Amino acid sequence: MQEIERKFLVKDNAFKTQAHTKYRIVQGFLNTHPARTVRVRIKGDKAFMTVKGKGNETGTTRFEWEKEILVSDAEALLLICEKGQIDKIRYEINVENHTYEVDEFFGDNKGLIVAEIELTDENEAFVKPDWLGEEVTGDVRFYNSQLSKKPFCEWV
Repeated sequence: MQEIERKFLVKDNAFKTQAHTKYRIVQGFLNTHPARTVRVRIKGDKAFMTVKGKGNETGTTRFEWEKEILVSDAEALLLICEKGQIDKIRYEINVENHTYEVDEFFGDNKGLIVAEIELTDENEAFVKPDWLGEEVTGDVRFYNSQLSKKPFCEWV
């Protein structure tokens, strides 16, 4: 139940031509406590409840538990979530033996594009495509739970 991931800004839209999958995600948070977050997400035609723990010192590894739920239950839970929903399109791109998940945000986070890659080990080597920009792993501003509270449009 450990999630190991690295997060990067995206420099341009070149990733879109390489995507093999694309779907919309709408999510809200029932709890955004620093030690744990509880997320409700509608991802395409499925829905999930996810609990994430606090990250380690580098921000690459943390506890994650996820369970599929009914879309109707997720829609009801989204109504009681904390203020600030996340609305984004996720693109999946295979690069050698890894898959990048690239999120293009909308609403109050419009203009932000972030890529994540899940790894099996914190020191695992991976290929960085040309469209990948600055690494922001561990920068809490880029956590979806924080973007729901302090969106990208408020940063400038």
